[in-house]
Amino acid sequence: MNIKKIHHVAYRCKDAKQTVEWYGRHLGMKFVLAIAEDQVPSTHEPDPYMHIFMDAGGGNVLAFFELPNSPPQGRDEATPAWVQHIAFEVASVEELEATKARLQAAGIDVVGVTDHTIFKSIYFYDPNGHRLELAANTGTPDMYQRLDAVKWEMLVEWSETRRAPRHAAWMHEKEFA
Repeated sequence: MNIKKIHHVAYRCKDAKQTVEWYGRHLGMKFVLAIAEDQVPSTHEPDPYMHIFMDAGGGNVLAFFELPNSPPQGRDEATPAWVQHIAFEVASVEELEATKARLQAAGIDVVGVTDHTIFKSIYFYDPNGHRLELAANTGTPDMYQRLDAVKWEMLVEWSETRRAPRHAAWMHEKEFA
């Protein structure tokens, strides 16, 4: 079997209409589909929901479920907030910086621009509490090749020690030579 692509990823939302409007206004995503049922097709549980789908570009779809009969959504408290996020690629650092300014002008708190060496990014939250990242690639072919060459060594070392391997320390030490 070969996976063709991600069909969609789904998260929960507090208000489907608000979510569609927010993603359209702030991230330019088009609303592509809505499905509403009173019964879950896979389990046949009686649980009404609204399932919305947003175009995330490049054939990618971001979906949300509004579940009015379920308890309020929470988050995995055992996982730091910075870990769970949805990252979207933008075309350039200039677009990233312009979007940051536009989000801040709309009253949205933004962290960054953060330099990850091979990309720069900003972080903020949607109205449902999901952490979002916008990233603009800045790496060179040489940087990506260097990372590719050590990925398995890094993974094996991490698996054995649970300590950060130093194979790609150049990314944070700014030693690109």
